[in-house]
Amino acid sequence: MKHDPAGPPLPLALTMGEPAGIGLEITLKAWHHFATSYTPGAHHFFLIDDPVRVARALRHLGSPIRMSTIGTPAEAGNAFKKTLPVLPLEMDPLPADTAVGFGKPSVATAEAVILSIRQAVKLALDGKVAGIVTNPIQKKTLIDSGFAFSGHTEYLGDLTKDVALPSEGLVRGPVMLLASDTLRVAPVTVHTPLAKVSQELTTQRIADVAIVVAQALVRDFGVSSPRLAVSGLNPHAGEGGALGLEDQHIIVPAIAWLREHGVDAFGPLPADTMFHEEARAQYHAAITMYHDQGLIPIKTIAFHSASNITLGLPIIRTSPDHGTGLDIAGRNIARPDSLIASIRMANLMAARRQAYDASLTSGSSS
Repeated sequence: MKHDPAGPPLPLALTMGEPAGIGLEITLKAWHHFATSYTPGAHHFFLIDDPVRVARALRHLGSPIRMSTIGTPAEAGNAFKKTLPVLPLEMDPLPADTAVGFGKPSVATAEAVILSIRQAVKLALDGKVAGIVTNPIQKKTLIDSGFAFSGHTEYLGDLTKDVALPSEGLVRGPVMLLASDTLRVAPVTVHTPLAKVSQELTTQRIADVAIVVAQALVRDFGVSSPRLAVSGLNPHAGEGGALGLEDQHIIVPAIAWLREHGVDAFGPLPADTMFHEEARAQYHAAITMYHDQGLIPIKTIAFHSASNITLGLPIIRTSPDHGTGLDIAGRNIARPDSLIASIRMANLMAARRQAYDASLTSGSSS
């Protein structure tokens, strides 16, 4: 179901994330940030969580912020000005001994964490929210409970795999993009052990990731002519084959294929020289071969302000670019900057995507 542009602005759905982590703390601080200057419809959201847990956590934290339980996403707008709106999980309340166990993850909460994500995705697919913003999860806890995915990106791809994208020309993800004001990076392999990266790296996989990124830059970021920098895999991008053959045999053909299909991509570039200020000015996004190759630069440059975005889905999803913060959870010292940036990013992407898709529709009907 599509949102009626003439209707009231849709809220965002925030997932609960790891209950033992900093997700609720930063959600409260993000709510305060937006609520203090709130005008109806602007950057409003609700949290999908157990209201009983949230109430207990508020008391534990000594927070003056009040919460309100809502029955539908549409109720979030009226509630947001004075309270944090909480949409209940579709399950029984969490056990009291695990609901506020800051710093102590428990598999007993895994079902609630996973359900929060599923509810958010369903609301987005049903057109009841503009997008979803996921609080950080403790991957090991979920996997220990039987969760079959290595992270949000893979799970969101599975939850939406049967839903068609709005245009036949769009390439499906999921693709992870980390974005800040000065850098965007997308790793080709995401949560892959380093020892297995070269085995999983293929020309087609690189091309698929790059196309998804290029299309998203146009549709969701307003970049009319995207330019992509593609990293090498080996030191010095293989040094002409002297330091590894993957760069010449796998990455070079991918770049050639992309250029043949209208994507302005160049490389492979040595990863150690493609992220300084002058280099970043030459492209709109960097495609890297593995997780740390791209995430170390952006987390160094914009640790508190970058967003984790999943591209190539029929819904919009952003997330803070950090983990669960178990070591500081419950102490009210966690910074909300990345969550605030992710909320802004989700709303901005939703508006741009709606306008872009509307322009295609109007263009085809004229």
